[in-house]
Amino acid sequence: MAVSIPFNREIEFEYGHLEQVSPLIRRIVCDNPGPFTFNGSGTYVVGHGKVAVIDPGPLDQNHIDALQNSLSGETISHILITHTHNDHSPAAKPLKAATGAKTYGYGPHGAGKRLEGVAIEEGGDMDFVPDVEVRHGDIIEGEGWTIECVYTPGHTSNHICFALKEENALFSGDHVMGWSTSVIGPPDGDMAAYMKSLELLLTRDDAIYWPTHGSPIKDPKPFVQAFIDHRLDRENQILQAVSHGRSEISDMVAEMYADVDKRLHPAASMSVLAHIIRMVGDGRLACDTETPSLRSAYRLP
Repeated sequence: MAVSIPFNREIEFEYGHLEQVSPLIRRIVCDNPGPFTFNGSGTYVVGHGKVAVIDPGPLDQNHIDALQNSLSGETISHILITHTHNDHSPAAKPLKAATGAKTYGYGPHGAGKRLEGVAIEEGGDMDFVPDVEVRHGDIIEGEGWTIECVYTPGHTSNHICFALKEENALFSGDHVMGWSTSVIGPPDGDMAAYMKSLELLLTRDDAIYWPTHGSPIKDPKPFVQAFIDHRLDRENQILQAVSHGRSEISDMVAEMYADVDKRLHPAASMSVLAHIIRMVGDGRLACDTETPSLRSAYRLP
């Protein structure tokens, strides 16, 4: 029986409206809905007076204008980026130009893999380079707020969450979302790293997650455990498919994701590949090529 994840796809919001969602947190949603963004990218504002902006979003002038107009009379002192996909970081450039605020992030797109000597194909926001590179455990302080950096590679190699200490809240980016699982697409996406990052969250005591897409997650630990169980279940499905002679990823996806929008099947194929890379790495699967790929054939060792 498949693992059940308690998704919550209910969210009330108005595009272009900066809404107070907690004493220190406001959110404004960009009008960029889609199969990977749900209702749109949520930009968070932390604090009052001198504020931090988390994930300013895509290069959407209406969204950027709405954010700046909503903060008229206040100062943006920090711009924080969870990762460099095009629905999260591109608006940092014009926002920085308009405000002079420094940008904070783990590094450019693919930074985590480049540190390991892995070449990353172009994709995402290749222009973003943070003014301040942050690492796991670093503290960023502002006027009335304190944020701890929580490095969570997997969805991308430069993905980092931000924990607001005053509210015991975690801005989880795309690492954990309430409406859907995250796409893990190699070579930058890494399933082994993603699973370790999920396990890291189980060691924390955050009371609530604020993902960039969708509604907050108010009981995080059981939710994260469901994500882990879901991924382990997927790996069991892959082993079963291979044992039944389905040696190619396209055949596995057609069966495993039969109830999923076919527009998402290419992304699902990348996610299955990410699982398989992890499984080849730990010896549970073997493949007919030197390195696992979408076109390789797989077998039990």
